Amino acid sequence: MSLSYSYEIFMPRQNVPRALTELANISPRDEPPLQITLPGGEQVVVPFTSKRKSDPVDVSAGDRLELETSIMCAVDDAVLEFHDFLDSGRDESGRIMVGYVYLTVRFSPAWHPDFASLEFSAATSDMSRMFEQSASIRQVFTDLTAASGGVCCVLDTESYVSDVCWLNGEPIRETVPGPRFKGFHELIAAWS
Repeated sequence: MSLSYSYEIFMPRQNVPRALTELANISPRDEPPLQITLPGGEQVVVPFTSKRKSDPVDVSAGDRLELETSIMCAVDDAVLEFHDFLDSGRDESGRIMVGYVYLTVRFSPAWHPDFASLEFSAATSDMSRMFEQSASIRQVFTDLTAASGGVCCVLDTESYVSDVCWLNGEPIRETVPGPRFKGFHELIAAWS
């Protein structure tokens, strides 16, 4: 059975275009540009694919967007173990590409319908383990949460307990359930 860990970022719906633009800024530019029309009619262009294609996507009347993305991240031991090599594939800043990372944008997630969520899912079990173990990957997602005006970032490791990585402008290390948050309702109340 393969693992499918994910980071999920929650933000006000109007911040989704900003989040996609910020994500594009930390992604390699090796895919043709993809034009996306979002709810409300706003358009963004990103270096990702949707259903493995670069054809324009219109989700103006939808509640969900599916993308295949790649991100650049600093190298730490967990990233090196995942890539199993030392020097190839680094950019001028010493970062390395991680991809494909599957992104599902929900414009009204079940947890809190007044917010949007961006869920970044690992493509393999090895990538899932890297998501859990790498401080660099965690930093990528907490930085993206901050840059896009997100209110919360959670790492889901397919267990009873999820890790809260970011809440209301601060990186944190809490769990749900845990001492501070008995469940997701308490976590949502903390960001609302």
